[in-house]
Amino acid sequence: MRHLEYPGRSPVAAPNGMASTSHPLSTQAAISILQEGGNALDAAIAACAVQCVVEPESTGIGGDCFCLYAPSGGDRVIAFNGSGRAPGALSSDFLLEKSITKIERQSPHAVTIPGAVDAWTQLNRDHGRLDLGGLLAPAIAYARDGYPITQRVARDFAGAFEWLDEDARTVFSRDGGPIALGARHAQPALAATLERIGRDGRAGFYEGFVADEIIAKLRALGGCHTSEDFTAAIGEYVDPISTPFRDHDVWQCPPNGQGVIALMLLNIMGGMVPDARGPITPERMHLEIEAGRLAYRDRGLVLADPVQASVPVHDMLDQAYADSLRGQITPNRRLDPLPPSQLPRHSSTVYVTVVDRDRNACSFINSLYDNFGSGIMAPESGVMLHNRGQGFVVDPDHPNGITPGKRPLHTLIPGMVTRDGRVTMSYGVMGGEYQAFGHMQFLTRHFDYGMDVQMAQDMPRYFPNPFSDHVEVEAPVPEDVRDALRRLGHDLRPAGKPIGGSQAISIDWETGLLTAGSDPRKDGCAIGY
Repeated sequence: MRHLEYPGRSPVAAPNGMASTSHPLSTQAAISILQEGGNALDAAIAACAVQCVVEPESTGIGGDCFCLYAPSGGDRVIAFNGSGRAPGALSSDFLLEKSITKIERQSPHAVTIPGAVDAWTQLNRDHGRLDLGGLLAPAIAYARDGYPITQRVARDFAGAFEWLDEDARTVFSRDGGPIALGARHAQPALAATLERIGRDGRAGFYEGFVADEIIAKLRALGGCHTSEDFTAAIGEYVDPISTPFRDHDVWQCPPNGQGVIALMLLNIMGGMVPDARGPITPERMHLEIEAGRLAYRDRGLVLADPVQASVPVHDMLDQAYADSLRGQITPNRRLDPLPPSQLPRHSSTVYVTVVDRDRNACSFINSLYDNFGSGIMAPESGVMLHNRGQGFVVDPDHPNGITPGKRPLHTLIPGMVTRDGRVTMSYGVMGGEYQAFGHMQFLTRHFDYGMDVQMAQDMPRYFPNPFSDHVEVEAPVPEDVRDALRRLGHDLRPAGKPIGGSQAISIDWETGLLTAGSDPRKDGCAIGY
């Protein structure tokens, strides 16, 4: 239990249903759907659609989606991969012939075919109770009539404004600059597109006016997207992967997402003795940082679309491999350089969690990747387009090289925890590359240090950035701890912005209560009834 005289928030408890998202209007929409008779999946879709409007920098219908769903709280976890594929005419060789060796954020080649809307329609058809049009109604209303710009959204708008193209700036600027905190903002073109999707389902996005406009915009910029690519953009149910941790099983979607890296990190940390002083000590932080560096090294080497590349998931999750990685970590010095991988070599996001009265549990994540994604907008339909294509490597010999119809390495990873045949927690972490590391941090703080689902999210965060080889550290980490980490060889840098975001709902099957937390780094909240 937290010290009630200090700032913070208590976890939310409720007997019937619960939703936790990164925006209050989104959480409220989810609860309304539950009270109208919808299930957890219906509520998650409704909440996500609202976030596509009120957090447009974080997510949108021009992005991708992953979902874990456990009907009636059982340990039959259903996984869905709604990530987009490369256009049929795009490949590493195609780009290299044009002297393109790296996909830039604002390039049309950064835009794979968006998978979110297809995921929503398939999941709603197969597991929902209410019709899609009704689920999208709250989002349509906010897009048409306006919504307030909240604190985190205002900060993100200002930080990403420079990436917006002219069409997007027309929508997201006022008086020549980003829309400010407290302003009321509407997106009528997006409202009309959401209405079209609610009426026509998948065809409302992947056929006709909306698809034609997106294709025309991207091709005018040099992209090679076609109507055939949009027709073929169909997500799929996949077999989830899991690993044991502290008498529970932790579930993730399989590659091309980085959930396997989160499980690798749990395997490594599962053999560590928790520091009795807590998680924010130089000794504990050093172990987590080194585990992260080793796991993300492997991510960069082998993680790819398993349909078109061989990804050694079994080897990555082998406890013996975790033992070998753990054994490479020295307590008194940073590994420099990192040892070679032993794996076999082969040629800002929103998160929603909902649990309903019947204990259907939904872990749902939807994203544009970077804030405002590629910065490219199809103006007549109001669709912001993501930049997931930056997850590819422009190398035909790399497992994550680009080939037609291939999915890139993906950061999106919803999470779920089961024990003795029942779901005990639905949770997720936002923050791009941080997500896998963030899953480990959240779960170890909860299970190893006994923190409730709110306290585990409130704790300071840090992250060994795999692209820069320095450690991003949030402000609350004490200076004496930072000094000790520097003496161990770590290059610490202040986090440029709050690291990630998260939500979680735990289920107590004995009392029948739901307990939820929501990350203070975002504007959201948990609400139950």
